Amino acid sequence: MSRSRATLQKKPHEVAEMFDGVARGYDMTNTVLTGGIDHLWRRAVTKTVDAQPGERVLDIAAGTGTSSEPFADAGVHVLPADFSIGMLREGYRRRPDLPFTAADATRLPFADGSFDVVTMSFGLRNVVDVTGALREFLRVTRPGGRLVVCEFSTPLLPVLSTLYSKGVLRILPAVARRTSSNPEAYAYLAESIEAWPGQADLGRTIGEAGWNQVRWRNLTGGIAAIHHAVAPGLPGPVS
Repeated sequence: MSRSRATLQKKPHEVAEMFDGVARGYDMTNTVLTGGIDHLWRRAVTKTVDAQPGERVLDIAAGTGTSSEPFADAGVHVLPADFSIGMLREGYRRRPDLPFTAADATRLPFADGSFDVVTMSFGLRNVVDVTGALREFLRVTRPGGRLVVCEFSTPLLPVLSTLYSKGVLRILPAVARRTSSNPEAYAYLAESIEAWPGQADLGRTIGEAGWNQVRWRNLTGGIAAIHHAVAPGLPGPVS
């Protein structure tokens, strides 16, 4: 029986099933495949979010909660959400103190202005409607609140771009066969990274979704990038 592998048309149920199947070993496989750089990227995201105790952070596509833990450990109210039930179950097994919540990025089950920050790491390219999701993030963010998105991007130097696309992404499925329970999922992930827009294009999409002050910061020569933006309006009181 073949394992689940989503297509680049990104049918939501296929993507969810794919992540359900790799949940147990997902974090370890990512660390192996990136040579540990993923920890540095996540640390950069945490620093960019700069959440303070008392603030409310929605960590969407949180998976097993690896990206949520630094906020919780710092006394920030973080809500890890994902549409993969397998990921959520694995996260809850590890950190039952975190409020793992099932949520579709394009139809969030939260009231308007519920959060001070919405953050998403390495999940936006798996969403079926990117602009729709970005508008949903804006809806649930208070006026003056922040958006922080970390995603794979376009390397800045041609030699780095060639090495990355012709080397790293080509061997990724082969490495995954040794480390993952579902190597076909990583073939999809490699293809989705290659098909993803560059920094400026994603920045324009974020702005077109209604966000202000859109900026980005390259990580590891542009292999990944952090985009951050601000919700229109003056900051309101944090309740």
